[in-house]
Amino acid sequence: MRKEDAGMIVVTGGAGFIGSAFVWKLNSEGIEDIVVVDRLGTSDKWKNLVNRRFVEYIHKDDFLKMVYADQVPFTVRAVVHMGACSSTTEKDADYLWTNNYLYSCRLADWAIRNGIRFLYASSAATYGDGSLGFSDDDATTSLLKPINMYGYSKQVFDLWALKRGADQHMAGLKFFNVFGPNEFHKGDMTSVVFKAFHQIRATGKVRLFKSYRPEYPDGGQMRDFVYVKDCVEAMWWLLNHPEANGIFNLGSGKARTWNDLMAAVFRAMDRPAVIDYIDMPPGLDEQYQYFTEAKMDRLASTGCPVPSAPLEEAVQDYVANHLSQHDPYLGQCCAIQ
Repeated sequence: MRKEDAGMIVVTGGAGFIGSAFVWKLNSEGIEDIVVVDRLGTSDKWKNLVNRRFVEYIHKDDFLKMVYADQVPFTVRAVVHMGACSSTTEKDADYLWTNNYLYSCRLADWAIRNGIRFLYASSAATYGDGSLGFSDDDATTSLLKPINMYGYSKQVFDLWALKRGADQHMAGLKFFNVFGPNEFHKGDMTSVVFKAFHQIRATGKVRLFKSYRPEYPDGGQMRDFVYVKDCVEAMWWLLNHPEANGIFNLGSGKARTWNDLMAAVFRAMDRPAVIDYIDMPPGLDEQYQYFTEAKMDRLASTGCPVPSAPLEEAVQDYVANHLSQHDPYLGQCCAIQ
């Protein structure tokens, strides 16, 4: 996509974690014809926009009204739909249905009818307990049973997208455990890297949940951790390749243990590793995933650059170039060193 191409790139959730990181990527490519759609509320996510360059900010409800009326007052060349409630512990099912599912349906339908490139965020939470594996082929997607309402709100939109012809009209991304700068407003939903950095700085140690399955030692539970800077590279490629459609996993493709992750954080902070294993809160064990690992063959087959930064290098970059800095937010474009 050339920066001189006509029209705006609309980024919903553009003040959020992955959305603002993608605006950073667009800025690094010389693109400022961007409309940020979000709801800032009372959180600090507005700070994600301070270093960014864009044409306009529009409240999510106001933008949906424009879409309903088919009266968006500017030319749109692409919609990157990252806006959603991303809390896996949210209990208000009606809110998640309206905000994550219905909003997405209306926006995607409008984009398709107007021939606008549509890229959206799904989630690895759709895989539920992982008993069906982590393949992003359409046959598996249709069988998945999420174990929380957040995951279900993403699953039902994936199913809608498949019926609407996702393989022809849009690209969806099942994000795995994303971490990195600009997640700072997310409270309890921040990554364990972020939480560990502050725990280590305050106490010299970190806390991890004990394992309640004999096949996994304490801290040996495994997740697919992926750096947000790798994610936006894949998103940028998909934005520029409208022939690459479908629903794809976006992870590192390699499961690592929580102990591995903590070792990387301690190393990046030049501290000795000290880990306390604590009891899991009641009820969490019913929703806890012991293993996730993205199957990346489908996305790789399109020619898209899949995440490749080793976990240790990604953590080092996050800690040294962001968490340890006075301004930890994404600023000037920089590669992992």
